[in-house]
Amino acid sequence: MSLNREESRKSRHSRVRKKVSGTADKPRMNVYRSIKHIYVQVVDDTAGVTLASASTADKELKGKVSTGGNIESAKTVGTLIAQRLVGKGLKKVVFDRGGYLYHGRIKALADAAREGGLEF
Repeated sequence: MSLNREESRKSRHSRVRKKVSGTADKPRMNVYRSIKHIYVQVVDDTAGVTLASASTADKELKGKVSTGGNIESAKTVGTLIAQRLVGKGLKKVVFDRGGYLYHGRIKALADAAREGGLEF
């Protein structure tokens, strides 16, 4: 049985989700990457609530990013999510890379969020 790229990513993601869970004190920061955009959600899994989100499709980033599919825009989204969480008084998160390799846009987003004040 051969899996395509997306099915392989989903199986890796489900394997990671068995171990990673977010709480109110340390929520889960989930990343989804598409060809045109990158999306981040911070979720409290115990309550089932999304605490904050950011993406390259946000109105706030409309003029700042030319395209959502590059490393610079991922850095911008990382700093934006860090600002939103620090504004709510959250500093510690659990990073859920969504089954993607920790490389390129995912790494750039994580590094920018760390520089913005998040710890994970």
